[in-house]
Amino acid sequence: MRAIILVGGFGTRLRPLTNDKPKQMLTVGNKPMLENVIQELSQHGITEVILSMGFKPDIFIDKYPEEVCAGLPLKYVVEPTPLDTAGAIRFAVAESGIKDTFLVCNGDVITETDLSELIDFHKAITAEATISLTPTTNPSQYGIVPTDKSGKVTGFIEKPSGPDFETNLINAGYYVMEPSVVNRIANDRPVSVETEIFPNMVEDERLFAVPSDRYWIDAGTPETFLKANLDLINGQRMKNINGVHSEASISPDAVIKSSIVGRGVVIGEGAHIENSVLMEGVEVEKNVMVEGSIVGERAKVEENCQILELTIINHEEIVEKGSQLRATIYQNRMNK
Repeated sequence: MRAIILVGGFGTRLRPLTNDKPKQMLTVGNKPMLENVIQELSQHGITEVILSMGFKPDIFIDKYPEEVCAGLPLKYVVEPTPLDTAGAIRFAVAESGIKDTFLVCNGDVITETDLSELIDFHKAITAEATISLTPTTNPSQYGIVPTDKSGKVTGFIEKPSGPDFETNLINAGYYVMEPSVVNRIANDRPVSVETEIFPNMVEDERLFAVPSDRYWIDAGTPETFLKANLDLINGQRMKNINGVHSEASISPDAVIKSSIVGRGVVIGEGAHIENSVLMEGVEVEKNVMVEGSIVGERAKVEENCQILELTIINHEEIVEKGSQLRATIYQNRMNK
């Protein structure tokens, strides 16, 4: 089975880290988010990945020039203009010549959902499309998806207002589809699969769903991006990793607690890093505290700084010595 990964968005929720870089190329556990997604796909019979790209496609192509990622072959498809989610699916199917059942997933969703179970269910009931569902404590941020006992979707409600919700199960951003779904998608305008195509399929009783309570996260906001990284070292995932890259250089008296430290990171004496992500090439000078924050690639934090409370330091930024930043987006003044 082939999979389409939607990676064409602008990543506005993660700016400034995504000003010039697609969010799927930001690192989660010291490797691009995209590789986390594709590695999971490789465990469930996916044989090729089609990247549906829009924003900064050259960054993907330059990163994987041999057209292989996490062991799976890649095919690159670049939207000529933003087509929204359904439009991107239609374009990717046409450009890659998909003729059989295929999988679609959002490139900023990391999950341990049993995709083989999802695919098997879809085929067993001969659905036109089957979507993965996940429970949430805040359905109003997403789209709730009530179903009947057979798994048939009875409603598709984007970002309901609440406070009373018909279900706490939401669209998890993974779909198994038949090629016939493409015939539902207009080819002369942007089309949303969530707000147009799926509701139409509900009316036709052709949309089914499978809930899963396995690990799932939309890593597209600063809070969830940080959590997606830390979950790899705090016992929330099936497997834990060593969060400190083997090519990082850390002073013997620096303290590193529950953090991801990237390749080439240099941490000076007396520094304290906790519940944070330091991306590749970051330099942290002496007596710096970084807590609950994200420091972008090749940024430099000079001595005696405090970086706290989900502060985001943009790539290649310099934080001058003695700075105290709390809940701050810190980027080059020219980009503000």
